[in-house]
Amino acid sequence: MLVMRQTNYAKWALALLMLVLISNFLLYRSPLSTMVIPEETFLVVSGSLLDLALVAPLLVLAAFRLTIKQFIAFVAGGFIFARLLIPKYYFEPFEVFFYVGLGLEALILFAELALIGLLVWHIPKIRQSMKQQAGSPLFTLMPTVYERIKPNPLITVILSEALAFYYALFAWKKKPEEGATTISLHKNTSVIAFNIMLIHAIVIETIGIHWWLHEKSPVLSIILLVLNIYSVIYFIGEIQAIRLNPLSIKEGRFNVSLGLGKRMSVPLDSIQDVRWGAKADKDVLAFVAQDLEEPEPQVIIDFKTPQQAVLFFGRSKDVPQIGLKVDDPEKLKNLLKENGIPS
Repeated sequence: MLVMRQTNYAKWALALLMLVLISNFLLYRSPLSTMVIPEETFLVVSGSLLDLALVAPLLVLAAFRLTIKQFIAFVAGGFIFARLLIPKYYFEPFEVFFYVGLGLEALILFAELALIGLLVWHIPKIRQSMKQQAGSPLFTLMPTVYERIKPNPLITVILSEALAFYYALFAWKKKPEEGATTISLHKNTSVIAFNIMLIHAIVIETIGIHWWLHEKSPVLSIILLVLNIYSVIYFIGEIQAIRLNPLSIKEGRFNVSLGLGKRMSVPLDSIQDVRWGAKADKDVLAFVAQDLEEPEPQVIIDFKTPQQAVLFFGRSKDVPQIGLKVDDPEKLKNLLKENGIPS
């Protein structure tokens, strides 16, 4: 899970990365290769290895936020990709680098598997800790896990998928939290109906296309079937997450979510201003349920400093303000006033 840096240098680095990859591909895999490559290929192949295993990873690092482990994986991948790109008779003097790349990738894979094993080992303690907390799993799962395991992109993706399957398959007996401290965001919109429509469309498409495609390509039809089943599970989980997690203000925190792909939990004292009817800025994070028409936020909440939001697949983003559209605006105004936030 890569997050691109929001700088002009990142765009230039991405463009240069494409140039490096395309130029090396044309050097070895184009009709002009025999004319361009000299008889003595040692320096040419050395330059390509340097491009793919060092220059390309550095350009990726300039364009995206990488951990040390991810950077090493790109270096190892550069050695492996070089072996696949460069013809065997050119690459023979450098064959050892291919095995170095495989070894590094194997070490990284082992480290990731060990991390997953550690997560499985801690599951009983994680479940016990979550049962002692009053909050929704949408907000408590990742913080509880990260109390025991260092945050990691792979673990974040696994936890995000676990939430999707939990809400789709195991949350049917739960009822939405209702009370003086909660406000729904979806009841006056068509977001639930829209997701149900998507589920119907996927099911009809699966029935209609799967059997036809199975005769042409059984493997492709099975892949498509698995992806469609996952999509249905995800959208069911999305519906349940929207329904079971209304906006809440309690215990000094402002909790808001919209399905599985967008949520925030921030302290109330981080709120700087509440502006009803204000126009949203370009970088606002909108918690506005989908409707037949493009809805606009009713209220903009500005933070004193950017606060962390959790987005699709657990990706985090710091946002300076959010926009809200709730089912009961007056209740939200009163709740904010009761908690010492003028609105």
